[in-house]
Amino acid sequence: TGLKIQADGLLAPVLELLQGIAQVHWLSLLLASTMLALLLAARAYRFPVPGPVIVVVLGVILSWAFGFEERGVAVVGDIPATLPAFALPRAPDLPFAMLALGSAAIFLVSFGSGLVTARSFGARGGYAVDPNAELTGFGAANLAAGFFGAFPVSGSDSRTAVNASVGGCTQLVSIVAAAALVATVIYLGPILRILPMPALGAILAATAISMIDFAALRQLWQISRIEFLFALIALWGPIGLGVLNGVVIAIVATLAYLLHKLMYPRVALLGCVPGRSGFFKLHRTADAEPVPGLAICLIQGSLLFFNTDYVKSRILSIAQGLQPDARWLLIDASAVPQIDSSAAAMLIDLHAELAGLGMRFGLAELHGEASAMLVRAGTVARLGADMVFDSLEEADRSFRSAE
Repeated sequence: TGLKIQADGLLAPVLELLQGIAQVHWLSLLLASTMLALLLAARAYRFPVPGPVIVVVLGVILSWAFGFEERGVAVVGDIPATLPAFALPRAPDLPFAMLALGSAAIFLVSFGSGLVTARSFGARGGYAVDPNAELTGFGAANLAAGFFGAFPVSGSDSRTAVNASVGGCTQLVSIVAAAALVATVIYLGPILRILPMPALGAILAATAISMIDFAALRQLWQISRIEFLFALIALWGPIGLGVLNGVVIAIVATLAYLLHKLMYPRVALLGCVPGRSGFFKLHRTADAEPVPGLAICLIQGSLLFFNTDYVKSRILSIAQGLQPDARWLLIDASAVPQIDSSAAAMLIDLHAELAGLGMRFGLAELHGEASAMLVRAGTVARLGADMVFDSLEEADRSFRSAE
């Protein structure tokens, strides 16, 4: 449009564009629209020549023929004709705190966006993505870039999309692109100088449109509404509040959701099915029946300081709703990967309160690390070693023999 948009976010730039519509450079807008239509047509009809190549060549020819620069259309301008030289990085005149914060922001945004790009195109190409390998690659690239005064290096979704649109499939594409870039800088600078900026804008707009996957959003809505909500948060954050703020918001929202899930682990009652071995969830297996006098509670999640109150109240609520003949309450800890000291103290309190209700309290199928924690905390000694079992079957046999 030829306008300098100062606002950030989603709606503010649109409003600023509408307010300055009288200053829109219509030739630039017409050129960009035409090039965008050409790119979309090349993709739709599968032209043998990649659309971006057509747009660049055609843009240079039209700019030369009609003198776009003299008519007010922005062009690329002078391109440096020399290659960057090797030099040791110069220490900036910045406070360390500012340098550290800026570096952390660059790392967070570049690695986050680069990993999302890698996973997105990895899913399209059907190959696995190793985040550690991606981090190693980005780190090595940035170390090398630092010795040549280059910009921070990351994976670019728009450039990757351009690469994919022209049929790039292997790492050789990057080598060819680097060689072409060097040749361009040395030999084609005067020609590319008159390349219209609206043509480049059209290429980026076309690649951005190609990356909007409404089918994936519809599928996500059908699979998981909460993940669809996270997709909208991750979409709105960078657009509405900027890339860095958007990434932080997406991370905080995800962590808040995970913390909420950890704070309220699921608790299910187990029972037996006549004629079948093992124990089954009463609410999922219609034929399952509780063992008379024995309540088995399966806890699905870690027992940590922030969920001990909820788990304790949930177990006590279950105990108070049992039949009067209930004598044992047993926790199946097979789905409890971690227990901390707060949870160990909570189990001791739970033991005391269940004793007040006339019930014995025990644990079964503890993981090795959790078992060692409870031994060190004195929980096993308080419950009694005879109430800590390796398996539910062992606990069931001990209960029946005590009758």
